[in-house]
Amino acid sequence: MNHFPETVVLLAEDRTPIGTADKFAVHTDHTPLHLAFSCHVTNADGDLLVTRRALSKKAWPGVWTNSFCGHPGPDETFEDAIARRAARELGITVRDVQSVLPDFRYRAVDASGIVENEVCPVFRAVTDDVPAPADDEVSEYEWLSEAALRSAVSAAPFAFSPWLGWQLEQLPVNALD
Repeated sequence: MNHFPETVVLLAEDRTPIGTADKFAVHTDHTPLHLAFSCHVTNADGDLLVTRRALSKKAWPGVWTNSFCGHPGPDETFEDAIARRAARELGITVRDVQSVLPDFRYRAVDASGIVENEVCPVFRAVTDDVPAPADDEVSEYEWLSEAALRSAVSAAPFAFSPWLGWQLEQLPVNALD
């Protein structure tokens, strides 16, 4: 797995920044609270891009999830971070970025003990591109309707990232259209 230096913003419980750390150093069994984002991408037909995390990923390898996630760097806007990660993970450009769950926060522990502990605003965006995923990020992808995604997550929640399930619980139906 390639280690691309990436800095995350550490947060206090009140969500104020308290420092920075290397992304790969903080994702452990004692992950401190830090800033992240999730993005759901749609195409011109209104279908959602759902990705399966690469098997080489440190946390939640092989599970299906939203289009992509990432961490804004210090002094980086969410929009810039979303554009950077869309290009890095999926080889796409995005437009019409909108916040859909600005206060989303979660903590989850995967089977290996790795903890995700994030203030993670959720966005939606549109692409006109065909994904060309980075092998170390995404093993496969599918375009499907929001209704089909909700049905699949409900039927087999273990096959999906916990944050995706929690986001869908909080988002009104058709919020990602």
